[in-house]
Amino acid sequence: MSDTVVTLDVAEKLGLNSEEFDKIKEILGRTPNFTELSIYSVMWSEHASYKNSIKWLKTLPRDGKQILAAAGEENAGLVDLDNGIACAFKIESHNHPCAVEPYQGAATGVGGINRDIFTMGARPVAQLNSLRFGELENDRTKWLMKGVVKGIGDYGNSFGVPVVGGEVYFNKCYTTNPLVNAMSVGIMKKDDMISAIAKGKGNPVYIVGSSTGKDGIHGATFASADITENSAEDLPSVQVGDPFQEKLLLEATLELNKTGAVVGMQDMGAAGIICSTSEMSEKGGHGMRIDLSKVPLRQQNMEPWEILLSESQERMLVVVEKGREKDVEAVFEKWDLNCEIIGEVIEEDRLYFYKGEKLYADVPASTLVLGGGAPVYDREYKEPAYYKEFKKFLIDDVPEPENLQEVVKVLVKNPNIASKKWVVEQYDTMVGTGNMSTNFPSDAGLVNIKGTRSAIALTVDCNSRYVLADPDIGTQIAVAEASRNIVCSGGKPLAITNCLNFGNPYNPEVYWQFVNAVKGMSKACKKFGTPVTGGNVSFYNQTSIDGNVVPVFPTPTIGMLGLLKEKNNQMTMAFKRKGTMVYLIGKSRNDIASSEYLTTWHHIEKSPPPYFDLDEEYRIQKVVEDLIRFSLVLSAHDISEGGLFISLLESGIPKCMGFDITTDAEVRKDAFLFGEAQGRVVVSVSTTRETEFIDFMLQQDVPFSALGHVTKGEIRVDDVSYGFICDLTKDYTESLGAVFQDN
Repeated sequence: MSDTVVTLDVAEKLGLNSEEFDKIKEILGRTPNFTELSIYSVMWSEHASYKNSIKWLKTLPRDGKQILAAAGEENAGLVDLDNGIACAFKIESHNHPCAVEPYQGAATGVGGINRDIFTMGARPVAQLNSLRFGELENDRTKWLMKGVVKGIGDYGNSFGVPVVGGEVYFNKCYTTNPLVNAMSVGIMKKDDMISAIAKGKGNPVYIVGSSTGKDGIHGATFASADITENSAEDLPSVQVGDPFQEKLLLEATLELNKTGAVVGMQDMGAAGIICSTSEMSEKGGHGMRIDLSKVPLRQQNMEPWEILLSESQERMLVVVEKGREKDVEAVFEKWDLNCEIIGEVIEEDRLYFYKGEKLYADVPASTLVLGGGAPVYDREYKEPAYYKEFKKFLIDDVPEPENLQEVVKVLVKNPNIASKKWVVEQYDTMVGTGNMSTNFPSDAGLVNIKGTRSAIALTVDCNSRYVLADPDIGTQIAVAEASRNIVCSGGKPLAITNCLNFGNPYNPEVYWQFVNAVKGMSKACKKFGTPVTGGNVSFYNQTSIDGNVVPVFPTPTIGMLGLLKEKNNQMTMAFKRKGTMVYLIGKSRNDIASSEYLTTWHHIEKSPPPYFDLDEEYRIQKVVEDLIRFSLVLSAHDISEGGLFISLLESGIPKCMGFDITTDAEVRKDAFLFGEAQGRVVVSVSTTRETEFIDFMLQQDVPFSALGHVTKGEIRVDDVSYGFICDLTKDYTESLGAVFQDN
């Protein structure tokens, strides 16, 4: 292949268009050879260059007083937690690999995002994930889900980092193309940060970790194309992971940092060696001279372009100070890992790739990366016809069921609402002893910061049905719900990372969804003071079946970081004892739009997003924050999928407590119980502090109302029994697992 005559046809087969091919020839002043063309094809792919999204990503808020590494500056975002401690965190997708090989696709997604964290000098302390699959009745869905969950569990459990939060959704639009978004979070001393930079003429360039094979070649290109019925043929584009090797690499990396010999370091993720060499060089204003014959290989007869593009896992590129080679090599010898000098830093803006004496590629480093020579496109977009159709929905056209007890029985088994116990039990949630949420469930995952009085609060959130209905408002809701989860746990929201999962960007209606989602995210992040620290964009999430292209629901997943300043202020969702009063912060609305109830019971898919007011949401969250700080509430739990009834049920389950409530006569009973209007939180209040609670709330500019009280076990609504907590708990916790019992 290295001797292939390069033509436009060859370029197009590698995913480049004619304009891009001409631009490469202009940059080089000649026609590229096959190795050089391969380099540009991966580095200018959507997955690596963000060529179809960077214009809009630049409009997101990035600055904040606690931001130490802003979006795009390093391998992950870095946030100052005070006391000399910083938190590195990031979320990324591994959707396409999981569609064809769910186990390895998910496992390597976890491995890759963890490497982004410890490459910066942070020790990973928590993982989260956001997963989406097709309908559970589908055998392919079961196969995909079992593989993905096992892949995440096996890799994360072996690596030794707990899963502290996540979400799982099901919809037919994800049948062939699941979404697998993995988030990793690490803690470090803020002065110990390692930058992804190459500088210093003559400094040696090392490749460390695993040997290089042919797995994952053109993985970035694979992630920048549609999933089709023939995608299984692209299995070489799926990497193979080794969590035990990664654990060794983690320990070696952190030990290496203590030597003071490191100039810069970067994970080898998408696009492998070529990505790390080009990005580190461009950032440092230098270049590199690399000899590919020095790269440790696990497969013989690999061509130069294969070595450059391989996405074999558990590898790093490290630039160290000249003269410190023995210190570096001693660390990796101790951990029994490859550690080979493959080149050196040069002062030119060039990357020279040799194999032995022969030069195979000569390209300017700056032309390969974001903000350099990579193309930037301003795509056409237009409002989809369905958008106006959804707005025609009227609640009065929907009959109210006579037997709401039957609705409850259906909703508690709805896979989008029911407990994800079957999934969670396959993850190690306690390894590392930092997880504070396992025995005391909160709306967000809480992780202890050892040696301090603080903890970090973490969550991932996105209701893609809301985003489909209105990308702007739906994405605002995703940010608001993430913030609400942090606040209800006792924390203060600090920053977000995002994973933007959409269909084909060349489809104007899909691109309209993307643009408006970014606009909505920007509004909400500015309101809540949560700048965007990074993440990734995953386009081409759709399936071509019998000639019909179906994009997934637009899914801008939000990963949010917060700080629980005082661990003693941790707030849980659980009702504590019988007789405790239950209050609603916020207001019930006559609204069932985009609710699971509307979709599941009435089979109505077309409706606008639920009620949402950004300013009102902000005020309510500030009030809840104060209620927790002043110890005026015993529990707090936000209202989301399934509405008020499900939130009350989830608060009752941990201690087997029921509830007795009265509905609002001004609101339809089904809307009161199952509507998903935003800006609402359920709290329980001790009878001894109820007067103080009411006095405080009367001074606030937010609505609140008494719902009822906590019972020993029975659930009653308007003096009508809805059964007992133990029976509904069984349905809620076991329904998902039952689907897989015979598989």
